[in-house]
Amino acid sequence: MDVKKDLLEVNNIEVVYNDIIQVLRGVSLNVPEGKIIALLGTNGAGKTTTLRAISGLLKPENGYIKDGFIKFRDEDITNRLGTYVVRKGAAMVPEGRRIFKHLTVDENIRVGSITRKDGMQKIKLDHDRMYNHFPRLLKVKNRMAGYCSGGEQQMIAIARALMSAPKMLMLDEPSLGLAPLLVKEIFFNIEKINIDLGTTILVVEQNAKVALAISNYAYIMESGKIVLEGPSNDLQENPDVKEFYMGITQGGGRKSFKEVKSYKRRKRWM
Repeated sequence: MDVKKDLLEVNNIEVVYNDIIQVLRGVSLNVPEGKIIALLGTNGAGKTTTLRAISGLLKPENGYIKDGFIKFRDEDITNRLGTYVVRKGAAMVPEGRRIFKHLTVDENIRVGSITRKDGMQKIKLDHDRMYNHFPRLLKVKNRMAGYCSGGEQQMIAIARALMSAPKMLMLDEPSLGLAPLLVKEIFFNIEKINIDLGTTILVVEQNAKVALAISNYAYIMESGKIVLEGPSNDLQENPDVKEFYMGITQGGGRKSFKEVKSYKRRKRWM
């Protein structure tokens, strides 16, 4: 049996903004080393806040972890700053790509190695690897990043994060705003990075179909809570998950996962 040690442990965390607004309510999840874990849910479910809590990016937005804890590589990183978390080996690719538009593609990628202290030889080797993983970027390496397509910019953002040589890569909505063919290419690259580099990946997505196709295990969030979890293969066949992510009922409109479960419970008792 393939049992992997947990690289990341998120234990029952509650996140509050401005000392008033509670966004996460007892969220727990585990990310085993070497695996791809998906965190799914609709817009506003709390997925991005979960990534920010792990990445140490809550403080700039006046947020903090009020209860629970986060451990990465067996060290408590609860409410630690983002720079510390990156040095520990967890890198995040934020939603919306957020590249340096006035730098070239190559300069953007090189920026990712700024926290490394393992020598120029290893950095150069990883730099060359980025173009092997993203051959599309080799053709535009000297172009200003702001003039690149959305798909190319997403690749730049991922390559830049990988240049920090992370043990775990976190991706926030990598498919957002991309055409279906580019989404397929991005997720192919994510899977290849996991296999070839052995990088553990935590991916946040609204597109359940593509995320479940490449991940080993998945969590579904709604209203700041985990409402369902399980092996990705099982969730792909789960009728409630299918109905929830299709979002269309016989009477039209969209139902929440909680409404689906509630409806099915009532139906059993009728």
